[in-house]
Amino acid sequence: MRNISKHLFLAVVIMALLLSACGTATTVAPTVAKATTAPDVVQPTAEPTEIQPATISMWAAGRVSEADDPPADWVVYDILEEKLKITLDLVVMKGGNDDMNQKINTAAAANDLPDLFFVNRDAWYALVGQGMIAPVDDLLPLMPTRTATHYSDPNRNRLVTIDGKMYGLPDPGQIPTTDGLVIRKDWLDKLGLAMPKTLDELIEVARAFTNDDPDGNGKNDTYGFGAYPEMAGVPENGLGRRFDYIMGAFGVSGMWNVTQDGFGMNVYNPAFLDALKVVRQINVEGLITPDWPTLKKDDFRANWKQGQWGIMRENFAALSTKSNYKDFDANNPEGEWVVLPPPTGPAGLSSEGLSNQSARIYAISQKAIDEGKGEAIARFLDWTAGDEGYYLLGFGVKGENYNLDANGYITLEGIDPAKAWTAKEMQPYTQLGNFVYIFTDVELKARYPEHQTANGRTIKPLDFLAGFTAQNWTECTASGIINPPDNWGDLQTRYNEGIQAFVLDVDNEITQEAWDAFLADLKGLGTDDWVADARDILTGAGYLK
Repeated sequence: MRNISKHLFLAVVIMALLLSACGTATTVAPTVAKATTAPDVVQPTAEPTEIQPATISMWAAGRVSEADDPPADWVVYDILEEKLKITLDLVVMKGGNDDMNQKINTAAAANDLPDLFFVNRDAWYALVGQGMIAPVDDLLPLMPTRTATHYSDPNRNRLVTIDGKMYGLPDPGQIPTTDGLVIRKDWLDKLGLAMPKTLDELIEVARAFTNDDPDGNGKNDTYGFGAYPEMAGVPENGLGRRFDYIMGAFGVSGMWNVTQDGFGMNVYNPAFLDALKVVRQINVEGLITPDWPTLKKDDFRANWKQGQWGIMRENFAALSTKSNYKDFDANNPEGEWVVLPPPTGPAGLSSEGLSNQSARIYAISQKAIDEGKGEAIARFLDWTAGDEGYYLLGFGVKGENYNLDANGYITLEGIDPAKAWTAKEMQPYTQLGNFVYIFTDVELKARYPEHQTANGRTIKPLDFLAGFTAQNWTECTASGIINPPDNWGDLQTRYNEGIQAFVLDVDNEITQEAWDAFLADLKGLGTDDWVADARDILTGAGYLK
């Protein structure tokens, strides 16, 4: 199998075993493995007769939703039939979650679910309750390679755990540490300032960035901070994730604290109000672009590319990949963003933000197990995680769709552009890419290559990712299974608008009386019951005791 980067992989496994869930700032790295060799397509060979032939029906989520299914002459079909004695009946599901849910629910109503299928968590939860989905615990030892690379993270596994049993296969979803705090190093150098370490030092730097003409154009057109109110579901509301590093300096990143000892909604922690007062101070002093509450994502990114502010929290790819960086480079040829560790607050706390292990859930129908297909499904899954399956499903055929450089990384050198694994014409052949990707070095370097700025500096997107990952994070995977209450629309609106009103009212100080009234209003909308329900859910999944 792939040559796994031992130190990184071991660190990930050890850290994952220590994690329990939000509120505790800790460093969480994405699963990283280094693949250094890729085999040519191995010609199918006869297998021992004791392997029983099987047909496996699979509904998959395609890597590219608008691309076609793999063609009938796909080499993978032949290898599976002749080496593993498996006939794969593959359907790539099209459309959004609603379309997928309708297709799955229709099949479930007819007791005709496929053997192996992608499913979102809401539909999955309902099907488990109906007895339509089988537990997979007994199958994990039958697929040791895939279990080690896909299903060894206890936090992610709990996303599909009910009453101590795993009822799904939680493949890695998204890298959990992609967004982080950055600062304009060229502005620091221009003003003779050191990298800030504390929250107070960060605000002092922001004052200089706002008032001391860091871009040297003689105009009063810069701000210390840039942000916009980005929400990301239940875990991140209120001010949104772009202020996580300030909330983290007070130990209150996100909506929920899901640690054993501190479980509850962070808004009821007295430190939450202290954090809001800092954000309000930034607004009062005009250290942040004044239109931030109304900005959309595209506006936010257009502004920093113009060079309007010097401190922000941004996604590493949106910041540093060639296509995204070029406008900033054109407007600011001497500009230089660098990773800034999240500042420490008055009690010495810091957090880059929330680390949520997401999952692409694949389920095995109870009908498939009843028909005796469990062993064949495990055999197929393990093949997909070995060298042959990983490269074929993720990148195509070596020598036709990709090559490897001297260090074992994907290259398109010597490949017909029309046949390259990245070409639109080849998308049907890598539709199961997301089924095998696990954030290996091979994947990341293929997707996020280095590039040169106009003045010859080298920009390495993966250095930003590594820098973000190395910081303190608030582990919050458990919050992903907290179901919104029935009145979520009203509660979310009151929560978000109330919190934002406190920081945007620059004419009136935040009083304890007004804050207490706001908290009482939230309780009147049923937050106590929501907390109790959330505790029950997290206890059943094993996040809490």
